[in-house]
Amino acid sequence: MFNYIREDIKIIKERDPAARGWLEIICCYPGFQAISLHRLSHSLWQSPLPMKLAARCLSQIGRALTGIEIHPGARIGRSVFIDHGMGVVIGETAEIGNRCLLYQGVTLGGTGKKSGKRHPTLEENVVIGAGAKVLGAITIGTNTRIGAGSVVVRDVEEDCTVVGIPGRVIHQSGVK
Repeated sequence: MFNYIREDIKIIKERDPAARGWLEIICCYPGFQAISLHRLSHSLWQSPLPMKLAARCLSQIGRALTGIEIHPGARIGRSVFIDHGMGVVIGETAEIGNRCLLYQGVTLGGTGKKSGKRHPTLEENVVIGAGAKVLGAITIGTNTRIGAGSVVVRDVEEDCTVVGIPGRVIHQSGVK
């Protein structure tokens, strides 16, 4: 657990020039707080059935404290940073790879009411701009950037830049 905390603090220092120190990050960064609480609720979620309610309750406390809603079933990798996280929603079957960055108002949501995988998978080093919606059981490739306000409902390959409603690739591997 402490290795995760150390890595989370390190990525925040790398990506946010306003971060002045570890104590400020722990006390004043709701994205850090939400992910830390998620790691606890996720471990409860993986326990036998009676602990699932405790996991959901802990995630709701985290939501009330931070404004960031992360379902305890979601899988979050290492060094993930939620910057200015108010309004971020991460669904139950979402998977977030290492070193991803999400800004305020991002939704990793499901479509429909079917059971099973219904939320997005973000591979490593994905950046999702403010207010973007990534919906359904889709995969967003490594090193992809999704512009603010975009709505993405289809798989995106690696090294892409996606903008618009619906989201469309405008650059792939540096080529228009």
